[in-house]
Amino acid sequence: MTNGEKPRRVALYARVSTTDQHPGMQVDELRRVCSQRGWEIVGEYVDAGYSGSKDRRPELDRLMQDVHRGMVGIVLVWRFDRFARSVRHLVTALEDFRSRSVDFISVMDGIDTCTPAGRFTFHVVAAVAELERELIRERTRAGIAAARRRGAQIGRPRVKIDMLRAKSLMASGLSFRKAARVMGIGTATLYRALHLAPESGDPITSHDGCVEVQEKSENSRGPSEKNSSSLAFVSGTTTEKSPFFVVR
Repeated sequence: MTNGEKPRRVALYARVSTTDQHPGMQVDELRRVCSQRGWEIVGEYVDAGYSGSKDRRPELDRLMQDVHRGMVGIVLVWRFDRFARSVRHLVTALEDFRSRSVDFISVMDGIDTCTPAGRFTFHVVAAVAELERELIRERTRAGIAAARRRGAQIGRPRVKIDMLRAKSLMASGLSFRKAARVMGIGTATLYRALHLAPESGDPITSHDGCVEVQEKSENSRGPSEKNSSSLAFVSGTTTEKSPFFVVR
């Protein structure tokens, strides 16, 4: 640091996986680095007894909040695995830091975004993380394709829906949401079943009055209470021979 220049504001982060371990060695070394460079320590954040596999930790969360408030100019750690749970997590955090003009230094890993060489190292790490993501995507797609070739069902389980009962409930004045609750299924699942019934003219192939669609999650939205009455009979009349639809 040159004369007249304000000292950089540094946050120290340390972590140990169990409460039997002591973070003192990490913290002491980080303090020594700050002393050598003339930096001001604005906070020490230590997570004790937290696994590195968790990306949410009390002191790490507090550190990130202070970074977002503009209180920190440099985040200093002993090793990057003390800070990030994976290379991807590290790259995401460093991108956040860079957008806020916050530097990151890992003492033992040679990552120092204050220097051109350190910034180059970061770009190499980011490229490795991107390669890792692409490999995971390829393996996932290949695994799904192989499972389908073996006849495995991909996605949510199938649900059998009594369409005659559903339409009877709707005819009695119940909304989509209430009718679905009575039948013990999701609102969006009932909505899709009514729209994809064979009588509706939907091009999906059906057999014996059954149609297969992906079951919606609980958070998926069906029709609103306001519009549900106008959609009650959108699928036409279900035959008594095949009153059930299988929804997947």
